[in-house]
Amino acid sequence: MANKLVLASRSPRRYELLKQMGLVFDVVPSRIEEGGLLPGESPGKHVLRLSEAKARDVGMQHPDAWVIGADTIVFVDGTVLGKPKHREEAMEMLRQLSGKEHTVLSGFSVNHIGMGKRDQEAVQTSVKVKSLTETEIKWYVGTGEPFDKAGAYAIQGIGSFMIDSIRGSYTNVVGLPVCELIQMLNRLGAITISESGIQIAGTE
Repeated sequence: MANKLVLASRSPRRYELLKQMGLVFDVVPSRIEEGGLLPGESPGKHVLRLSEAKARDVGMQHPDAWVIGADTIVFVDGTVLGKPKHREEAMEMLRQLSGKEHTVLSGFSVNHIGMGKRDQEAVQTSVKVKSLTETEIKWYVGTGEPFDKAGAYAIQGIGSFMIDSIRGSYTNVVGLPVCELIQMLNRLGAITISESGIQIAGTE
């Protein structure tokens, strides 16, 4: 393990969000299967459960590192929208979002197995999508961008054309609430912030 900070995710969006903060870290995707909500499980408890499971899975492999696990879901009208498996499912998700406000919820967990330190938090953002025409939906799905995205869109990509407004954390919609994560890492003692930048605890 080259670094003392590990991202337990293969998401390129989470990777880029951490990199732009100047953090030096390794990527070790967790082996946790995401799945759906458990019976009686709220969306908030769902993302916290999965983010903790991901962080712990990788943390057990690297007990001397600070490990970040995260999970993001989109839900509208009481329905959770995952990643579309095919074109028709992506189109149907976009129809569900069209002209409505939906919620993006991310859970993230940080732990250090060796030090016995851990914390977790869920962050919620409301996103309003403009009314989409069938032509716009077909065009957007045809770009290929909706696939591998919860809710079938990327706010930081081509999908920005459909976003009317957001209330809450923008980076949360991208996949990782950076403001809250940095606060947690600082609070746990995983990082120090100085004029020269952010330093991972235990590194020179």
